Amino acid sequence: MAVESGNILTAIRELTNSKSMDSAELRDLLQDGILAALAKKHGGPVQAEVDIDEERGAIRIVLLKTVVEKVEDAAREISLEEARFEDPEFQVGDVMEIPTDFAEFGRSAVQAAKQRILQRVREGERSKIRDEFTSRVGELLSGEVQQIERGKLVIMLNRFREAEAVMPYREQNHREHYHQGEPIRAVLKKVEETPKGPRLVLSRADGLFVQALFKLEVPEIQAGTVEIRSVAREVGSRTKIAVFSRDEAVDPVGACVGVKGARVQAVVNELSGERIDIVPWSGDPERFARLALAPAKVARVFSDAVTRTIQAIVDEDQLSLAIGKNGQNVRLASELTEWKIDLYSSREWMERAADTLPFAPLEDQVNTTNPKLADIEGLPPATVAILENAGYHRLDDILDLEREDFVKLAGIMKDDADKLMAIIDELTTDAPDEDAPAATAGTDEPATPQAEPPAAS
Repeated sequence: MAVESGNILTAIRELTNSKSMDSAELRDLLQDGILAALAKKHGGPVQAEVDIDEERGAIRIVLLKTVVEKVEDAAREISLEEARFEDPEFQVGDVMEIPTDFAEFGRSAVQAAKQRILQRVREGERSKIRDEFTSRVGELLSGEVQQIERGKLVIMLNRFREAEAVMPYREQNHREHYHQGEPIRAVLKKVEETPKGPRLVLSRADGLFVQALFKLEVPEIQAGTVEIRSVAREVGSRTKIAVFSRDEAVDPVGACVGVKGARVQAVVNELSGERIDIVPWSGDPERFARLALAPAKVARVFSDAVTRTIQAIVDEDQLSLAIGKNGQNVRLASELTEWKIDLYSSREWMERAADTLPFAPLEDQVNTTNPKLADIEGLPPATVAILENAGYHRLDDILDLEREDFVKLAGIMKDDADKLMAIIDELTTDAPDEDAPAATAGTDEPATPQAEPPAAS
């Protein structure tokens, strides 16, 4: 029995080592398989003791049967008469111990044990994959293309080869072409449950992929100082991202662009030359729409909060730039802001205004004495965000506050409070200037944002 069980124990050890199981899992696995083999041999669930001696490579199996007057379950019971053949002292209710050898199992029982062990191994793998990747959605994963099936890429991950990972056709950048054995990086989009267990769905087409690449290249994003608040993407063509800094001393756009455009260029290279526009995020939808339409310069903006619609007016020479090729720029700006954006040239707007304006003009555009905080020159975006979260949105809201009131707000330092008081003093005597246009960064000249040429009419 020792030789036979030793061979089985060695085989199981090799199996569990390849699946990274510990000794406790090995014992549970063996016991479960042996119980399945006993059940196959005796025709139903049994009671048994299984002792595993890993040092000697031996397994001791003892089948337990209860002594009864009349047997109703042959797998778990033995008659009093049969028990007394072994020992006349047996009484009803006693438990008879029957040593069992592997040689007695038979081929079908051994096969049942093998199937149960393989099933437990698969269940363990599925549980590990589920535990490992459920919390990692949005992270970059690397591997190599193992197979191509009707446009779908089957990928073997570098660090978790037993996981099933696929990239459906719709999640691919169709400007890219991969072959079997080539390395690939992609973002984990979701973990799907299938009859065969969890399946990892990877993507190079989702906006999550762009975010993951910037997180890899920009230390400020890894540290949480800079955040990507919104992404709009047309795969293989153009992406717009809106970024926000929690530290007023850190320029979020500059951090993502990098010195001489090095950081954004690394992302562009991974995206096969896809153009990227980087704009500052704003909690004010009108201002955010101005920034999102970069590189076009927007003259005026009107909004309707009920329908979540923005009407943007641009000069004649900016109209084609604002629309973009085949309407791409305004379409991505609308997706980025999550507001519908209607574009008008100055001439068209004046013609419409001759009859009636679809929306009333924004309050801050007719009342320059009470501008929104986001439009006040010199007021850092991070400070604006803190004030807006505290319920202050316009100049009038903070005019009566003292320096101590500002310091009490979480995130406002003493220097910030001094700066706020200086700005208030200045604004109460001089009218504020018009806010500057939103900054953008593109892939043509990442370090110095450029406007793309107007689309051909």
